[in-house]
Amino acid sequence: MQKNINLTEGNISSTLTKLALPIMGTSFIQMMYNLTDMMWLGRLSTNAVAGAGTAGFFMWFGMSLVLISSIGVSVGVAQAHGRDDMADAREYISNGLKLDIFVGLMYSLILLVFRNQAIGFFNLGDAEAIQMATDYLVIVACGFIFNFVNPVYSAIFNASGNSVTPFIISSIGLVANMVLDPALIFGFGPIPAMGIKGAALATITAQFIVTLIYIVVSRKNRVLFSHLNLFKLPNMNYIQRIFKLGFPSSLQSGAHALISMVLTKILANWGPTPVAVSSVGSQIESISWMTAEGFSTAIAAFVGQNYGAKNYDRVEEGYYKGLRIVSIIGMFATFLLIFAGGPIFKIFTPNDVVAIEMGKKYLWILGLSQFFITIEIASTGGFNGIGKTYIPATTGIILNLLRIPGALVLSATALGMAGVWWSMSISTVFKGIILTGLFIYTLKKGLHKE
Repeated sequence: MQKNINLTEGNISSTLTKLALPIMGTSFIQMMYNLTDMMWLGRLSTNAVAGAGTAGFFMWFGMSLVLISSIGVSVGVAQAHGRDDMADAREYISNGLKLDIFVGLMYSLILLVFRNQAIGFFNLGDAEAIQMATDYLVIVACGFIFNFVNPVYSAIFNASGNSVTPFIISSIGLVANMVLDPALIFGFGPIPAMGIKGAALATITAQFIVTLIYIVVSRKNRVLFSHLNLFKLPNMNYIQRIFKLGFPSSLQSGAHALISMVLTKILANWGPTPVAVSSVGSQIESISWMTAEGFSTAIAAFVGQNYGAKNYDRVEEGYYKGLRIVSIIGMFATFLLIFAGGPIFKIFTPNDVVAIEMGKKYLWILGLSQFFITIEIASTGGFNGIGKTYIPATTGIILNLLRIPGALVLSATALGMAGVWWSMSISTVFKGIILTGLFIYTLKKGLHKE
């Protein structure tokens, strides 16, 4: 396993790239978890895709709750590294994990108790799709605690400058998921075909394996985990700090998930197929934004360590170099989705001509905003690194909220259901322009004044 990298010294481009590439690889692996599920479920039925996609919104909302701990711990650990204060870093880790586990268990319980009401919100109108969504949600909720814990462990290692370890561990989880998915969905030898239940079981089993490996690896890292005792009462001062740092990002992501649920409910007026198309399309589209989020995590760690060490010139140079790299990712994604959307979508629903045509339209519309979503995400990393997590959260929530009236107005025109997708794409363009402009203004004003 890789040792921690000191991000406050050395060549900026090589240091940032060395840190970012494994994180981007880890993000790509997280994306492949979802794509693998969708690919196999697409061969089962369109209703199976719609069911998993519907339940997936509650997984998304759950991951927004994870951000409270993962962002809070990441910023705290990175800045503690910059100050060379490992005792402070260990306190952030210990208390962040305790908070994360508590929130994860509460959320899982809520999903299990209110599963029927949760799926019923979408009015899918198809009994089979509703049952599939409910089955998927129940199984995932039973093992959701592993989905909560793993991103926090990953954030700890990334903030410490060790991005290779999370990449290796996530890769093992992906391989497990890729093997288990077809075996459990369609059956293999003595294993019976379990359909959508098999996809859910494959996901939580793979995440359980990842958690076990993180526990084993962390026990060998005495610098970061030597005083970790999850049964000791938490330090409320650190809990408050973590919450203050992580809650804005969590609120933004949670609001985004809820807004997307409302948009999906609007799409459901045209039946379960548009819902399935949005579920698959968003996973394909995530090629750009999850890769950019990987680089954003690297930018946050880089900025956090150098901000903690008061290397303000290095913060600025690192941000601009990171911004150029994610811009290239965004432009490539735009080209790919606009000109190759049809063939790409066909991989996931090969037998549904209507879904393929809808998917091609979805990817073309969302492809126009890929450059802007990548620069928005990179700038979010910059703000997170200096501890101003509330700025990207505020701009994100306001502009995402505008998607709802935009979708209602545009879908009532000749655009029909495509109006929902146009509303999403247009708001993304504005988010990218505004947030990037705000961070550049912050740099021009001078970080020493922050």
